[in-house]
Amino acid sequence: MNEISLKLDARTVEGKKVAGLRRDGFVPSVIYGAQDVPINTQSAIVETTKVVRAAGKHTPVHLTIDGQKKLAIIKSIDIDPVKHDVMHVAFHAIKQNDIITTTVPIHLVGVGESAAERAGLIVLQAIEQIEVKAKPASLPESFELSILELATTDDKLTIADLTLPEGVEFNDVDQDMDLVIANVYEPAALEAANEAAAGDATIDTEVEAENGEEAPAVDAAAATKPEETK
Repeated sequence: MNEISLKLDARTVEGKKVAGLRRDGFVPSVIYGAQDVPINTQSAIVETTKVVRAAGKHTPVHLTIDGQKKLAIIKSIDIDPVKHDVMHVAFHAIKQNDIITTTVPIHLVGVGESAAERAGLIVLQAIEQIEVKAKPASLPESFELSILELATTDDKLTIADLTLPEGVEFNDVDQDMDLVIANVYEPAALEAANEAAAGDATIDTEVEAENGEEAPAVDAAAATKPEETK
């Protein structure tokens, strides 16, 4: 795993004054955990955006705050709903020997090249991430599963097809190994199922962000944050 690093500076600006900080090209942040009092911090928006995209909420980030080094994972990210800029980041400090529980994305390899797709069938991913636990150094960036051997609607990929690196375990001790990750469908059958389900489900796409504005739920849904994050 490539080391992801970010330099932070201590932040004294809080409340409504944070808007000026953002205009100057900085992202306000907070570090909590492993100390009694949360540390208000800030960093350049370009570097912060790169780190957020690379680390997500599952890869440890090596932080340097005024010369002091800390290891952390990102617990929440606030995104501007219009400009899609990173507005605020909450880090949770961890230690190298801590056992971290986090979700790791599952990536399908060979999309568009499987025997099933070449035969006109459709491969759909049902599960996009799985919760695991490990020490920070052992956490994988992602799990990769090849779909190349999928050929008929009887074929599928399940949790049992995942290969966990040494030192990594499923968080659920009773993990259902038969849980399906990817299925193969006939186009007509899939279209009929979609039409039957149309209008039955609603998708909540917005949540209240830390900065008081609405942000996409996919970016702001995270673990509980401390009360003072500005």
